[in-house]
Amino acid sequence: HQGVIAKVKPAKQYNENDLGAIVDATDTPFLLILDGVTDPHNLGACLRTADAAGVDAVVVPKDKSAALTPVVRKVACGAADVIPLVQVTNLARTLRDLQDAGVWIIGTAGEAENNIYDCKLVGPMALVMGAEGKGMRRLTREHCDELIKLPMAGSVSSLNVSVATGVCLYEIVRQRG
Repeated sequence: HQGVIAKVKPAKQYNENDLGAIVDATDTPFLLILDGVTDPHNLGACLRTADAAGVDAVVVPKDKSAALTPVVRKVACGAADVIPLVQVTNLARTLRDLQDAGVWIIGTAGEAENNIYDCKLVGPMALVMGAEGKGMRRLTREHCDELIKLPMAGSVSSLNVSVATGVCLYEIVRQRG
């Protein structure tokens, strides 16, 4: 006992029912969707970067995805307490609902024809990043309005998902700014 008491309140758990209010709260919603990112370090880093870039919420599927664990919270350095992490049951349905609300869905894929730097990335949008090693699932890919890629000049074929997320988010921030 150190003579210290702390009063804490658990972070709010967000689900698909909360997403509409988050989107409606701004004229130009900016969302990050992580399709099957399972590494808690990557989720924490993505939350931290999303908060720094001004993302309104991060959306993840309930299944086959990292959850908000103590490791995620530590890596996120406080971002997990301020940015909504929305867990959805059906990601494909969520993407359709976002499209119906006027949100443009931008997916990332190494085989995409469009380079991120050649695309117009303004207005209401959601950036979709795929899982480590696997990328986006087929249904997620099919629900994207546009697919983009990062140019790769070296000998490696891809970047870590949290690094690629940072590059993509800040290109969107640059264009929206």
